[in-house]
Amino acid sequence: MLHRTCDLGPIRAVTAAITPTDTGCEAEFRLDGRVSGIKVPEPAPAARTDNLWKTTCFEIFWQPIGQPGYVEFNLSPSGRWASYDFDSFREGMRDAPVDAISLSCSHRESDGAGELVLSASVAAQLPTPAQVALNAIVEHADGALQYWALAFPPGPPEFHSEACRQLIVER
Repeated sequence: MLHRTCDLGPIRAVTAAITPTDTGCEAEFRLDGRVSGIKVPEPAPAARTDNLWKTTCFEIFWQPIGQPGYVEFNLSPSGRWASYDFDSFREGMRDAPVDAISLSCSHRESDGAGELVLSASVAAQLPTPAQVALNAIVEHADGALQYWALAFPPGPPEFHSEACRQLIVER
């Protein structure tokens, strides 16, 4: 869902899926709409990079059920990524260990309709069962941001809230 404070803009829908694997997870995010109306980061060498959420980016929040801590993954269409461990809500942030992250991104548009698809393979210790959030930040060409999530808490967009973690993932 699009956060209630955001204008609809060129992207009309966001869908996402996640599947746990023996080594972590596989995820896919899809933006539907006028992709030419958003900022898509240029391809770059795969590397851990901070502040990816300042432009078009996808996120996974993974919290083992019954635990206060969680991990956040930021996945950019550029191929760059970040991962952070938190002890509790926005507390104790540090780089999370990752064995590997592989990203691929494709986009197409014809007659004002198109899609951008990011596929991610994350190799990291991701205990199950877990509460999971799948989020998207979409930057319009004019710099305005859209926030998409499975759910939001009351107030401004807050992806770190447990309210966003609406999926239960088990192996």
